Amino acid sequence: MFVAIFGSVEQGIIYAIMALGVYLTFRVLDFPDLTVDGSFVTGGATAATMITLGYSPVLATLCAILAGFIAGSITGILHTKAKINALLAGILMMIALYSINLRIMGASLETGIGRPNIPLSNADTIFKSIASFWQGLGIDNAINNTLHSMGVEHTPNTWGTVFFMIIVTFAIKFVADWFLKTEQGLAIRATGDNDKMIRSFSANTDTLIILGLGLSNGLVALSGALIAQYSRFADVQAGVGMIVSGLASVIIGEAIFGTKSVARTTLAVICGAVIYRIVIALAMQIKFFDTGDLKLLTAIIVIIALVVPNIIEKRKERKRKSKRKAERLATLNPAKKEGEVNA
Repeated sequence: MFVAIFGSVEQGIIYAIMALGVYLTFRVLDFPDLTVDGSFVTGGATAATMITLGYSPVLATLCAILAGFIAGSITGILHTKAKINALLAGILMMIALYSINLRIMGASLETGIGRPNIPLSNADTIFKSIASFWQGLGIDNAINNTLHSMGVEHTPNTWGTVFFMIIVTFAIKFVADWFLKTEQGLAIRATGDNDKMIRSFSANTDTLIILGLGLSNGLVALSGALIAQYSRFADVQAGVGMIVSGLASVIIGEAIFGTKSVARTTLAVICGAVIYRIVIALAMQIKFFDTGDLKLLTAIIVIIALVVPNIIEKRKERKRKSKRKAERLATLNPAKKEGEVNA
C-alpha cells in the first residue's frame, strides 16, 4: 500500500505541471481548451523520439515544451484570427495532433511511417540520470532503513524522482506566480475576466490569448514529456481524458485549499493533482474495480468535486441567512418591548 501511494505521489507531482497548464486556460483565460489531450501526447512523442534518435533527454524535453507551445498558439490563432469558436478550435487542434503525433513518433523509424508508441526501456532519460546521481548520495538507504524500523515492509527503490519533481514543479509554480503578477500576466488575467474592458485600454487581447494558450500547452507538453520518461514509453493514446484529469485536479485543489490569491491557487492545483492520483490509487486497490474502470472513477471524482462544494456553500449560505434573521429579530424585540412599556 505504501509503495502504491508513493507512486501516486510521484505521478501526481508530474501531472501537477499539466494541471497548472489547465488552470491557466480554464481559470485565468476562461478558455475551454481541449488541445490538452493532444499536446500532452505531443510532448511525450517529441521527447521519446528525440531520445531514441540519440539526443540529450534535457534537450528533448525542451523541444517538447516548444512543440506544445506551438500547438497551443495555433489553437489561439484559429480562435482569434480565424474566428472559430473556442471549444471547436481546441477540438480541431486535438484531432489534428493525433495524426501529427503519429508522424512525430514515426520519425524514430527509418521508414518514417507513423507508429502508435515508442518504448524507452533501455534509453537514457532524465529520471535514469537522477536515479544514478541520487544513489551515489546514499540518502535512499537512510530513508528506507528509517521506514523499515517504523514497520514499513516495502519501500520505493529511489526517492530521487519525487524530490527532483518537487523542486521542478515548485520552481514552475513560483515562475507562474511571478508571471501572473507582471504587466503581461495581469493583462492575461484581465482578458479572462473581461476582454471588452481590457480591449478598451488598447490591449491586444488576441495576442494575449495566443500567448496564454501557448504557455498553457507548453506546460502540458512538459508534463507529457516527463511522464513518457517516467513510465519509459510514449503512447498516442496517453492523452485520452487528460483534460478531465486536469480539471479534477484544479477543482479538488480549489475546493480544499481555496483561491484567495494566485500563489494559494497554484499551490492548491498542485496539491489537488497529488490528492487526485492518491484517490485513484486507493480506489484501484478495491477488488471490485479493474484498470478498465479508471475513466469511470475519474468521472465520478470530478462529479463529486463539483457537487460537494456547492452543497457545502448552500448550507453555509442558509446558516448565514438564519443568523442574520436571528440578529434582526433580536434587535426588533427590545424595541417592541420598549414601545409596549411606553404605551
